[in-house]
Amino acid sequence: MESLIEFYRPLSAAIGAMTGASDSLAHVHGGMLILFIARILTRRSLATWTPFLFVLTAALAKEGADRIAHGAWRLPDTTFDIINTIFWPFVLMVGLRWRRAHPQKEGETFQADVPIDPSANSSDENVSSGNFSSS
Repeated sequence: MESLIEFYRPLSAAIGAMTGASDSLAHVHGGMLILFIARILTRRSLATWTPFLFVLTAALAKEGADRIAHGAWRLPDTTFDIINTIFWPFVLMVGLRWRRAHPQKEGETFQADVPIDPSANSSDENVSSGNFSSS
């Protein structure tokens, strides 16, 4: 166990120094990377729980390793790291699950709720629709 900690500490510091990214940004990118690797390895959709659970497991394992390396829990840092790691994978999974549960009907297109002015000039309509015939 001691040799694992001796390997982990310098590796963690080297990744931070090599990327130049903040710890928070590294967690965000790491979570997304793990999500897509889990998606590829498991061949499960990002809308399923499986890739997300890989991210959650990795985040908890990393924080467990931090606890062992530092000798104590640092709860504010640990909580923030876990949230940074799982936030976007969770949002992506929920969004894709919602989209799957609410499929768009065939032939239906997105329409903005823009009121149409009934007093619009019909000649303007002809120009905008490409109809240039003179009346």
